[in-house]
Amino acid sequence: MATLLYRLGRGSMRRRRLVAAIWLVVLAGLGLAAGTLRGPIADNFTMPGTESQRALDLLAEQFPAASGATGTIAVKAPTDGALASPQGQAVVKEITQEATTLPGVVGAVDPFQVGAVSPDGRYALVQVQFATGADEVTDTQRDAYERVGERAEAQGWQVSPGGEVLSAVPEIGSTEIIGVAVAAIVLVITFGSLVAAGMTMLNALIGVGVGMAGLFAISSVVDLSSTAPILALMLGLAVGIDYSLFITSRYRQNLIEGVEPEEAVGRAVGTAGSAVVFAGATVVIALAGLAVVNIPFLTVMGLAAAGTVTVAVLVAITLQPALLGFAGRRVLPRKLRSAVQVGDGTERTVEAAEAAEDRSGFGFRWARLVTRFRVPAILVGVVGLGLLALPTPDMRLALPDPSTAAVGSPARESSDLITEGFGPGFTGRLAVVVAGDDPQATSAAIPQVTALIQRTDNVLAVAPPQLSPDGRTALLGVVPTTGPTEEATETLVNDVRGAVGGLPGVDVLLTGATAVGIDVSEKLSDAMPVYLLLVVGLSVLLLMLVFRSLLVPIKAALGFLLTVAATFGITVAVFQQGHLADLVGLDTPSPLVSFLPILLIGILFGLAMDYEVFLVSRMREDFVHGDTAHQATINGMGHGARVVTAAALIMISVFGGFVFLDDPVIKSMGFALAIGVAIDAFVVRMTIVPAVMSLLGKRAWWLPRWLDKALPNVDIEGEGLRAHLDEKAAVGPRG
Repeated sequence: MATLLYRLGRGSMRRRRLVAAIWLVVLAGLGLAAGTLRGPIADNFTMPGTESQRALDLLAEQFPAASGATGTIAVKAPTDGALASPQGQAVVKEITQEATTLPGVVGAVDPFQVGAVSPDGRYALVQVQFATGADEVTDTQRDAYERVGERAEAQGWQVSPGGEVLSAVPEIGSTEIIGVAVAAIVLVITFGSLVAAGMTMLNALIGVGVGMAGLFAISSVVDLSSTAPILALMLGLAVGIDYSLFITSRYRQNLIEGVEPEEAVGRAVGTAGSAVVFAGATVVIALAGLAVVNIPFLTVMGLAAAGTVTVAVLVAITLQPALLGFAGRRVLPRKLRSAVQVGDGTERTVEAAEAAEDRSGFGFRWARLVTRFRVPAILVGVVGLGLLALPTPDMRLALPDPSTAAVGSPARESSDLITEGFGPGFTGRLAVVVAGDDPQATSAAIPQVTALIQRTDNVLAVAPPQLSPDGRTALLGVVPTTGPTEEATETLVNDVRGAVGGLPGVDVLLTGATAVGIDVSEKLSDAMPVYLLLVVGLSVLLLMLVFRSLLVPIKAALGFLLTVAATFGITVAVFQQGHLADLVGLDTPSPLVSFLPILLIGILFGLAMDYEVFLVSRMREDFVHGDTAHQATINGMGHGARVVTAAALIMISVFGGFVFLDDPVIKSMGFALAIGVAIDAFVVRMTIVPAVMSLLGKRAWWLPRWLDKALPNVDIEGEGLRAHLDEKAAVGPRG
C-alpha cells in the first residue's frame, strides 16, 4: 500500500498541471450537472414495515385526497367571544375560503362545522388539505399559504399558518463560515506559512465542491433528506481539511530533513497517505453501515456523507501532491526555507537539523508526562468520562415537531398559538385508518373503534370520521391531551394500537406525524445495538489489519465507547434537560432527534479511528524500525500531537459552526459532533491511548502467529516502502 501510494504521489506531482486540470474539469462538470439535474430536497421519513407507514400507504391507495400534506391555520380573535359574533364568523369564513382557493389545495374545513373553536370563542383552527405530499409542495404554493389571512391581520386578528406543509429545508448561511475561518487560522498557526495553509484549505474546498456537486447532481433520482447535504458538508469540510493537513505536515517534515520536493511528496503520500486511506475507510465503513438499519432516509444520509469522505481521500492523495508541486518549498516558514538542502548535495544547516529533530515541543513533553503517570491518567480519564455519561440513560428520542422549532419561525408561531388556545395535544393529532372489505364492514366498525379510543387514557377527543369515495376506508382524528414528543403520548399510541388492533373484519391502523415519529424512534433504538456491533466489529478487523495487533484495535474500540457515552451524556444534559441551553442558542429543550444517536455512533467512530490511525501508525512505524515500545509511544505522540491537535480544532470549528443555525436538529448534530471530537481527540486519543500503550509495552503489538499469517500485509508503517527506497538508492537514480 505504502509503495503504491508513494508512486501515486510522485506521479501526481510530476504531472501536477494535468492532475489539477482533471479535478477542475470534474468540479466544473459536476457543478453543471448539479445546476441542471438537481432535484427537490425531501423530508420523507418513510419507515418500511411499521404500522404508521402501512397506514399511509393505504391512505395513498384508497383515500388519495387525505394522503397529501396537511396544514393548520391558527386564528386568534382580538377579544374573547369574538368568534360568536357574525362579524367574527365572517372573518374566519373568509380565511377558510381564501385557503380553499390556494394553488395545490384540495380543500379547507370550516372550523364552525367541525367544532374547531375554543370554548372562550377566541381561537379557531382551519384544516387545509393539499393534493401532494409536503416534499412536492412548491415554493410558490407554500408562499401563498403563508400569506393567508393578511386582510384579517390588518384588522387586529392573529393568523398563523402552520403544519407539515411548512417543513423547511435548513439553509447554509454565514454562521458556518465562522468555522471555516477558525480552521484557516488554525492552519496558519500550525504551519507558520500562508502558502501551506491556503493550499491545504483550497484542496479541501475543491474536494467539498466535487462531493456536494456530485450529491446534488444525483438528487433528481435519489430522495435526499434535508439533513443529508448538511451532514455531507460537515464531514466533507472536516475530513477534507484534516487529510490534507496530515499529508502537508509529513511533506514539510521530509523537506526539513533534506529530502528533495518530489521525493518528499512521494514519501508523504506513502506514509501519511496510507493513514489517510485507512482512516477514510473506517469513516466510510461506519457511514455506509447505516444501510443495515433499513431506514431509507438514514441510508441516504450515510451514503451521501460516505461519498464526500471518499472524494476527500481521493483529493488528498492526488490533488494535494499536485498542489504541493506548485508550492515547492514555500510551504515552509521563510526562516526554514533557505535552511533545507537545495539539491546540490550540501548539508542541512544546524537550524534545519534542529527543527527536524526537536524533541522539546509540547507533544514530546506531554507524552513523557502521560507515560510517567500512566495509571492516574487512565483512571482520571475513565472516571471523568463516566461522570459525563451519567445523563445518557435518561435519553429520549423523537422526530422534530413544530413546538421545538426556532422561536419566530412560522411553524413555531402556529404551534404556540394552537397550544395557547387548545392545548398541546392539538399540535400532534393522531390519525386512525379503518379499512374494511366493503362499506358495510367499515361503517359497522367505526362506532366500536371510536368507543375503544375514547375509553383510552390521555385521549382528549375523537373527531367524526371522513369516508373515502367508495366508503371502504374511514379516517378518524384523535387528539391527545399531551404534546407530540411527551412520553405520555407515546404510551397513548401503544395503548390505542393494543385496544383496536384485533377487531374482526377490518384493519385498524394508527398513523400521523406523531405516530410516525414514535415508530421511527423505536425502530432506530432496536437497530442501534446491531449497528454498533457491526461497525465496531468491522473496524476492529480493519485496525487489526493495519496495526498487526490484537490489543490496539480492542483498546481503540473501548476508547470509542467511552467517547460516545460521554458525548451522549453531555448532549442529553444540554438539549434534552436544558442545562446551559442558552450558550448554544437553544430555545426549547426537547427529546433528541431520533436518528442522532445512531448517526453519531457511525460518524464519531469513523472520526475517532482517524486520530487512532494517525497517532498509533507513527508509533507502529517507529517500533517496526527499531525503537523500544516506550520510546515509540513517545515518538508517535511527539510527532503527531501538534498535527492531531490542529486537526481536532479544525473539526471542532467546522462542526461548531453549525451550532449557530436556528434549526434545532442541525444545531444538535453540530454540537454533538464537536463535543465528541473534542473528547475523543484530547481525552481518549492523546491521554488515555498513550498511557495504555505505555502500560502494555511490547504486548501492545502482540498478534497470534496464525492470525499474523492469515492477515495480508498492507504496510501502513512504510516498512516495504523503506526497503523499496533502499533498493532504489543501491541501484542508483533513475530518470
